[in-house]
Amino acid sequence: MIAGAAIARVAEREAGRFRSANPRAFAHQAAATGWFQSVPFHWMRDWPSPVPIVAASAKDATLTSIDGQTYDDFCLGDTASLFGHSPPALASALAQQAREGLSYMLPTERGAALSAKLAAMFGLPQWQVTTTASEANRAVIRWCRGISGRRKVLIFNGAYHGAVGDAFVDLKDGQPVMRASLIGQVHDLRDTTTMIEFNDEAALADALHRGDIACVLAEPVMTNVGMVRDAPGFLGTLRRLCDETGTLLVFDETHTISSGYGGHGVTHGPKPDLMVVGKSIGGGVPCAVYGFTADVAARMAALNQSRPAGHSGIGTTLSANALAIAAMDTMLSDVIIPASYDHMLRGAARLVAGLEQEIRNAGLDWHVTQVGARVEFLTCPTPPCNGGEAKAAMQPELEAAIHLFLANRGILLAPFHNMMLVSPVTGDDQIDRLVDGFADCTKALKE
Repeated sequence: MIAGAAIARVAEREAGRFRSANPRAFAHQAAATGWFQSVPFHWMRDWPSPVPIVAASAKDATLTSIDGQTYDDFCLGDTASLFGHSPPALASALAQQAREGLSYMLPTERGAALSAKLAAMFGLPQWQVTTTASEANRAVIRWCRGISGRRKVLIFNGAYHGAVGDAFVDLKDGQPVMRASLIGQVHDLRDTTTMIEFNDEAALADALHRGDIACVLAEPVMTNVGMVRDAPGFLGTLRRLCDETGTLLVFDETHTISSGYGGHGVTHGPKPDLMVVGKSIGGGVPCAVYGFTADVAARMAALNQSRPAGHSGIGTTLSANALAIAAMDTMLSDVIIPASYDHMLRGAARLVAGLEQEIRNAGLDWHVTQVGARVEFLTCPTPPCNGGEAKAAMQPELEAAIHLFLANRGILLAPFHNMMLVSPVTGDDQIDRLVDGFADCTKALKE
């Protein structure tokens, strides 16, 4: 157990060190008054540093700031650059596409090749392209409601599916409540969203057997409330109950693409009816895809034929633009390949072993969780079984102090919790520096 006074002492000292080392970041913050809160998007202020680090460039698994600080990057754009910053093949393809046009609102020849690659990698025959994973999740929910004739969506407590309003319900003392942080919400999401805890088979069976759930939208492993692994057999039960009740199963694999080639469903099973992948699928270019079975495709086609002409509420002008198609086609051809996962999983295993050893050395009751190339250390003695337990175990002040300590030593973690990604271009030396920095941090917190 780390004392609160020790956390405050380390946080204050590290904040001072950050101020001394990053004068240009502070000057940038002061000058960027045209942006709301001095950043182009407000969540950039959510990093634990006194002001955000201002990026100058990034390559492979290294990021450089305008203050000349060089970071071993284990955040990787919170998965957007999971396979490394600006892979050479991607940079070349983007430059070529920029010369040929960026957006036509028409299909391209390259798109046919991409659809075949998506089907081969993820095991689903039909695909559509959106601009973000949030948009893909919204589209999938609409399709599921439309083809099932049911209104409700089931979400797991603590899940995050981008800016999808249906997911912004929490459980408090076992009861669903509207998430207090949601801005501008004007109708009660609980009318159409059913919220239960992850890994709760009894609650899942009860909810699905009511017969009013269009789809279950889930990460096969929860990654946005810390990391919560699926209990043995839970995903198999989820698949079986969806089949029994005519409920569509949707996997949001935007983060769990880190589990292995083809994502978690392909690597570990079971297979969903529909899946969403965003962020890293285009190497950081804004794009996402959603795929679905032949049966779902037939039901979608029948719905399309039966509805009146007009906007479906799905898609935007920039969906499936030529630049996004070129980015994804290149990534699946040259970067997101089995050999990349071999390197990522080996590196992740090295990182886990190192962190676990340092936790033992420090005598801490913390633990490390791994899902493929995604690693997280949680400052609690036992792994949480669901989102409620994970939220209760979080120590935001401690997590922020650790993050800032490591950032001051050239190591960048994801800002929202202590999550780390190992890319195909992450070196063993970078992993070892992270482990050494973590050891120094635990020592400082126990002084």
